[in-house]
Amino acid sequence: MTQTKKAKEKTMRAIALDRFGGPETLKVQTIPTPEPDADEILIHVECAGVGAWDPFEREGGFVEVLGQKPEFPYVLGTDGAGTVAAVGEKVKDFKEGDRVYAAVLGNPKGGFYAEYAVVKADNATLIPGDLNMDQAAVLPSDGLTALKGLEGVLRLQPDESVMIFGASGGIGHLAVQLAKRLGARVFAVASGDDGVGFVKRLGADAAVDGRSDKVLDVAREFAPDGIDAALVTAGGEPTDRALSAIRPDGRIAYPNGVMPAPKPPARVKVDAYDGEWGREALDRLNQLIEAGPFDVHVHRTFPLDQAAEAQAALDEHHLGKIALRVG
Repeated sequence: MTQTKKAKEKTMRAIALDRFGGPETLKVQTIPTPEPDADEILIHVECAGVGAWDPFEREGGFVEVLGQKPEFPYVLGTDGAGTVAAVGEKVKDFKEGDRVYAAVLGNPKGGFYAEYAVVKADNATLIPGDLNMDQAAVLPSDGLTALKGLEGVLRLQPDESVMIFGASGGIGHLAVQLAKRLGARVFAVASGDDGVGFVKRLGADAAVDGRSDKVLDVAREFAPDGIDAALVTAGGEPTDRALSAIRPDGRIAYPNGVMPAPKPPARVKVDAYDGEWGREALDRLNQLIEAGPFDVHVHRTFPLDQAAEAQAALDEHHLGKIALRVG
């Protein structure tokens, strides 16, 4: 039987926590390079996605929610992209040098804020279309979450109308494009004039600033009888006001973690959900992306040693995603 191939490097640079806490815990360290088991691959990471949930993980929230016992040094990073550096002996779908992206929540072998990361082969896939490494790195968690909401929870049908609230954000800008791929008419509620222009370029049929007092007027013009469905990625009073445009017997979906939870109008079904990960979901996401031009928007990229600044940028107005350049 073929021996597991190992990377030449035995140590790597990583943002590794010695304890959970604030931004001051984000320090570059040299730590051992993880090794893949038989059903895993080792990825030479070029770029990591900086998720809106990363500060929550930095503070120890993930291990508490998942019931895990943390091991330090602890490496953050749910999403990433790079090239395959080694494969386990049971892995058939990848070879060294393949360009891949992957996502793992609470990976016991460490996340993507590092030069190398090990993941189960089923949690990785080849980079679709003409996406570059930065784009691929920020895609998986938000892309899979958007797709699960639209196709798995809302069961969006061709020619239906859908509101994407938070359309210029990480999940939202991907959801706009995926909804169009599914044949829906998209009403995008974005952030700021730049966000409105952004989602229109992505193909939204109508778009409005979520803080505007014209949201319902634009919504009624878009769908006089009410909008069929909504995917909500941000909560609060503007969200609840906009959702009054959903028709009776319509439906609303939002990912767990959206706070406050949206308050639906009467006779409207609401479902909270988690993203669906794994090979089948990744293959479906790739299939939709490869159907035509697709923009995974990276607003800003930071070097590895500026991980604290990258996480701080999550709280600033931005379009799309934030990335961390590793290699």
